[in-house]
Amino acid sequence: MAEVTAAGKRIVANIEKVVVGKRPEILLALVAYFAEGHILLEDVPGVAKTMLARALARSVGATFKRVQCTPDLLPSDVTGASIFNPKTTQFEFRQGPIFAQIVLADEINRATPRTQSALLEAMAERSVSADGTTYDLTPPFLLIATQNPVDHEGTFPLPEAQLDRFLVRLNLGYPSAEEEASMLGRLQLRHPIDDLQAVVTAEEVLQCQQAVRSVRVDDKLCRYIVELIRRTREHPDVLLGGSPRASLALHRASQAVAAIRGQDFVTPDDVKRMASAVLCHRIILKPESRLRKVTARSVIEEVLDSAVVPMSGARVMV
Repeated sequence: MAEVTAAGKRIVANIEKVVVGKRPEILLALVAYFAEGHILLEDVPGVAKTMLARALARSVGATFKRVQCTPDLLPSDVTGASIFNPKTTQFEFRQGPIFAQIVLADEINRATPRTQSALLEAMAERSVSADGTTYDLTPPFLLIATQNPVDHEGTFPLPEAQLDRFLVRLNLGYPSAEEEASMLGRLQLRHPIDDLQAVVTAEEVLQCQQAVRSVRVDDKLCRYIVELIRRTREHPDVLLGGSPRASLALHRASQAVAAIRGQDFVTPDDVKRMASAVLCHRIILKPESRLRKVTARSVIEEVLDSAVVPMSGARVMV
């Protein structure tokens, strides 16, 4: 896993030239990328959500497209459409912005459900169907979606079926006073994103993704992951718990974080480290629980505290 760790360090260090003081969130985004998942960035405007996506794309030399979601955005505006060519007297398919290796869907909850659903096939199958033809997307494909959790006017909340397809949900938050002052100094003359160069190739990212799949997960840890998901379904404050896709997501994210840390095996700490980012957006709380100010994060913490950590012989697996 030395190559995965080295590539991860280069990408994180490169992104930190642009995004200040957000190393844990950058690492989580990298985990999702190496685990072949997608990222939902949910936070207030102006905290570098878009800049994180752009910096990641530049760091890996990937093609990058941005879609600004609005209520009048059509599915064909995302996937592409067939246009009549008068010279050839034939219809030709013009690819939409989804045909990029890293796609940013900015303010995804401002698009209508019909347009949001245009992203589902690309997220799940890495392909786009249009006019009876299926087009494969160029790997490694990553969708980064952003949404503002404060402004709800004119928005369409993401359905659970689509939320479940995001591997992780991240909140960047505001920088500290020192970090914000450092940011002002960096931006005085020009934006550092303009000088950012690729430190890893797309082919190396694909190799890292393949290496992540080979990280060993003990049978006891697999049962531990399943037990965590089952406890979310049985929790008294939860209306809808994690699906089998949640088990797969936690399994793959644990492999990725272990690989980035230089391990060729997953530990219980790796599973715990990824649980909140992977599971919080996948569970629905009961209305009465929300009134009592219960949060998804507190439920996941209770589940982690109550589940028995796998044992290897007489020792805890760490």
